[in-house]
Amino acid sequence: MKHLYGVTTAMVTPFGEDGQVDHDWMRDLTEFLISKGVHCLYPLGTTGEMLRLSVQERKRVAETVVKAAANRVTVFIHVGAMNQEDTIELARHAHEIGADGVGVVTPVFFGATDKELEEYFVAVASSVPADFPVYLYNIPQCAANDLKSEVVQNIASRCKNVIGIKYSYPDMLRTNEYLAVNQGTFSVSHGTDRLFLAGLAMGCEGTVSGVSCVYPEPFVALYQAFQENDLQKARELQRIAIQYCETLKNGSNMAYFKAALRMRGIEVGRMREPQLDLSADEKAALQARLQELDEAANEVVYQS
Repeated sequence: MKHLYGVTTAMVTPFGEDGQVDHDWMRDLTEFLISKGVHCLYPLGTTGEMLRLSVQERKRVAETVVKAAANRVTVFIHVGAMNQEDTIELARHAHEIGADGVGVVTPVFFGATDKELEEYFVAVASSVPADFPVYLYNIPQCAANDLKSEVVQNIASRCKNVIGIKYSYPDMLRTNEYLAVNQGTFSVSHGTDRLFLAGLAMGCEGTVSGVSCVYPEPFVALYQAFQENDLQKARELQRIAIQYCETLKNGSNMAYFKAALRMRGIEVGRMREPQLDLSADEKAALQARLQELDEAANEVVYQS
C-alpha cells in the first residue's frame, strides 16, 4: 500500500466568480505542483475548504485531480465529512476513480468519545477494500475532537488498511506516540509546516503542507537536503519556509493562499462565502512582503 511521504501538498479549491468550482484551474494547479516536484497531492482537506463543498462537488474535484495527475504522483483524497454516510460515500468513490488512498478527519464540531471515534474510523476503513490505504487526520484545534495514540492503535489493530496519520497540531510528544503505533511501523506525516524538519528528524515520513500549495520549492528542497544528510542546508531551508508560513498566516485563512498563488501566475479564483477575499490593501502588503522573501530566498531555494 502506498504511503504519504516527502512533500504532500494540501491543495486549495478554485472557485470562479459565479462561486462554482473551476476545474480548468484545478487542473492547472495540479500541473503546477507536479512541475515543482511535490511527491503527493491531498485535495479537499482543510486547505481545500472541504466542508463548504457538496458531496457531488467533492467527487468532481477528486476526479479532476486524479485524472490530471495521471499516476505521476501519489494522490490521496480527503473524504472526511459532517456525517458518516457522506464520508463512506466519498471514500468508496475515491477508490472507484483510482485514487491511491484517502485521508479522514475526525468527526467535527460535536464532541465524540474515544469509543465513538474508534468505531467511526473502523466503519469508514471497513467500507473500502482491505488493501486501500487510509490515513487518519487529527486537527483538534479545528475539529473539536482529539485522537489519542491508544485510540489510533486500536483502530490500526482492527483495520490493517489504516496505515498512517496526518497530525496537524504542534505537539511533538504526541507525534512521538503516533510514531510508536504498530511497533514503530505506522506512517506519520506532520501537518504543521513549520515543524517539517523536526518531524523528519523524529521519523515522520513527511509533511502534509498547505503552504507548499503556494510555495512548494523550499519544502521540496528541504526534503531533498534531508535525504542527502545536509542538515545545515535543511535548517536554512526550514527557516525560509517558516517565513513563508508566517506571511501566509500558517493556513489560518486560505484567502492568503489564493491571493499569493495569483501573484505567482496561478489562477485559483475566490473564496467561497462566508469567507471573503483579501482587500486591496491586504493584497498590496502581502505582495510587498512576498517580494522581499522571494529575493532573500532566491539563492538558497531556486539556485540550489
